[in-house]
Amino acid sequence: MNDWPEGWSDDNGGGRYGRGSASARPEGARVMRQVRRGPAAPPGADPHGGGVPQQPSYVDGRGHGGDDGYDSGYNTGQVYGSPGGRGPAGPYGSGAPRPAPNWRRRIKWTAITVVTVLVVTTVGTYFWADSKLHRDVDLSKVIDRPDEGEGTNYLIVGSDSRAGMTDQQKKDLHTGSAEGKRTDSMMILHTGSNGSTLISLPRDSDVEIPTYKGSESGKLYQGTGRHVKLNAAYAEDGPELLVRTVEYNTGLHIDHYVEIGFAGFANIVDAVGGVTIDIPQDIKDTKSGADFKKGEQTLNGEEALAFVRTRYALAGSDLDRTKNQQKFLSALANQVATPSTVLNPFKLYPTMGAGLDSLVVDKDMGLFDLASMFWAMKGVSGGDGTSMNMPISGSTGGNLVWDKTKVKTLVDELKNDEKVTVSGN
Repeated sequence: MNDWPEGWSDDNGGGRYGRGSASARPEGARVMRQVRRGPAAPPGADPHGGGVPQQPSYVDGRGHGGDDGYDSGYNTGQVYGSPGGRGPAGPYGSGAPRPAPNWRRRIKWTAITVVTVLVVTTVGTYFWADSKLHRDVDLSKVIDRPDEGEGTNYLIVGSDSRAGMTDQQKKDLHTGSAEGKRTDSMMILHTGSNGSTLISLPRDSDVEIPTYKGSESGKLYQGTGRHVKLNAAYAEDGPELLVRTVEYNTGLHIDHYVEIGFAGFANIVDAVGGVTIDIPQDIKDTKSGADFKKGEQTLNGEEALAFVRTRYALAGSDLDRTKNQQKFLSALANQVATPSTVLNPFKLYPTMGAGLDSLVVDKDMGLFDLASMFWAMKGVSGGDGTSMNMPISGSTGGNLVWDKTKVKTLVDELKNDEKVTVSGN
């Protein structure tokens, strides 16, 4: 048996790394350090003499010595996975904490993503909606127009157009099958700094047809002082002559024109989920299909159309009907502008689609103008504005005659965007 530190014999050491080793150098094994033996003791010297035995030094398998002996690089307290070394778990090791998430960076990129989606959606919706508007009315064809005043004036027309309706729809909506189209209701909506004013123009109003230029022919038709019911102007030469007639008989400049037909009106009401309104009295009208009990109720499209068209079941006939039309349109605008509609894409897009598909507007009308009109009507129903009929002084030949003095005062106040002091019938 050999005494340490002389080392092991070749039988014990050999070229192997330990007993039982299957190969001289196992694959992937770390290079082992080797013992460098010191010089042998001179003959006769006491190997256990008083001197301190010389300690062996070590070299690695590549022949590099270690001045600090066996512990060099191994007795430093380093542990796999600790900082300063690359353990098997990767650069951070199993013993080191991962860096904290950069929340500021995450919030920043989340906000950028959300804003981008909103901008793209908004821009896409705008162009989609704008493309649906039917800008068919050219107000540049209207001649001899009054000077523009303060605020904005919309002429809102409900026509009895049956375009695109099936026979079953005509039957369900009780519209009949008359050819062409006429005005079933007409209103002036003024918006300005003193609130909004909604004025109904009874279709039986007595008006004079002035000199005008044909919308299709371009031919000039001289006025002859001929008096007709207001809705006859539309039937004679369409929206341009209607605007010309309203401006001539009132002296008020019309900035924008908006028209909707029977089917479009009913579709909007259905798309918004119905409109709740307080019906002032029991109504039964076989011509319009109305059959309602007095009180608050929610009307679908078919019922709503019957309500606004009802005429013969009302005591005041056309004047009472215009009041019901104002009341319903304000309630409709209020319903469309609620958060449950505006913030719900499953309701907003069908409502916009139904409305825009059926609207006919002037060539200068934009989506923002249309939105302003709806918000103004919502304001009227909310009590921030005024709704009234055109002041009436009497009738002649079945036509309703306007009160000229009151009409002049009303128009002057609207032109100057002043608080309306005139009351209508």
